[in-house]
Amino acid sequence: MAGLSVLRIPLLIACCLAAQALAYVHENALPSYHYGAPIRVECMNRSSETGEHIENAKTHEIQWIPFPVCNETSAPLEFHYGVEGEQNCTIPMISDPFFHLLEFYIHSDAPLSCRLPSRPPPHIETVGEKPYEMEYIPLVFALAGTLQLSHMHISTHMNVLLHSTPKHHIHPHDSGVLDSGTAYSTSPLTHMEGGATRKLIIGDPLPLSFSVRWFPTPALPTVEGKVEWNGMGGHIYASTIFYGLVAFLAGVVVSSVHFYGSVLPKRLRGRTLGGATPLNGLGNGWGYQKRAID
Repeated sequence: MAGLSVLRIPLLIACCLAAQALAYVHENALPSYHYGAPIRVECMNRSSETGEHIENAKTHEIQWIPFPVCNETSAPLEFHYGVEGEQNCTIPMISDPFFHLLEFYIHSDAPLSCRLPSRPPPHIETVGEKPYEMEYIPLVFALAGTLQLSHMHISTHMNVLLHSTPKHHIHPHDSGVLDSGTAYSTSPLTHMEGGATRKLIIGDPLPLSFSVRWFPTPALPTVEGKVEWNGMGGHIYASTIFYGLVAFLAGVVVSSVHFYGSVLPKRLRGRTLGGATPLNGLGNGWGYQKRAID
């Protein structure tokens, strides 16, 4: 019995390794996005009256609909894998139901919840195997603005940050798979001052602009192999030390000039130096003695 127990351990290890290998092969057999491949955005269908999501009557699954059509492309909004830059999407006309949905989005009563397919659909299906079920990553558009009685102000410029997973370099023409993403309006506190904002009423077009940036991994940009946040404060860099040293030396120079050019001469004028004093009329206050005149 002891011998059988000893044999079971390597067998279990071999089974685990085989299962991991099969999962790895299956994962890499699925397609990945090529650079520049279109990725269409679809969003949660919501009721314009309550803001609640709408479900399929038969399956009770959430309904997903394409993002509104953009004037620039005559197609719903889409991004392109790995392609960074500025992108415009003007919604031709805001209908009454969509205007009410924007009110929900801006108040954050119901977010503009969208999603992106994590990878393109496979072109080949294996007979006898369960068809691949598409996986999605959430992409929430955090619209910012202010509601008025007869209109609203919307910050129409948005930053879009998208992360992909690292490449395995098994398929040389495969770029990668989506991992996560987010989108948010910029400068929401300056909506009354103009800029990238829009006063909107029912029937107006809505010009949206997106600054799209991609990250090759789920992590934030790195510095010397460590994940760093290049924001305000919290970190000391070589440039910080350099500027601090320059400021210190500049302070020393200014203080020295002021002391030797102004403070020290005034003090010397009021001292007794070389046996002569200005009070006796025999000294000039600079440390040397005038010769007395008989």
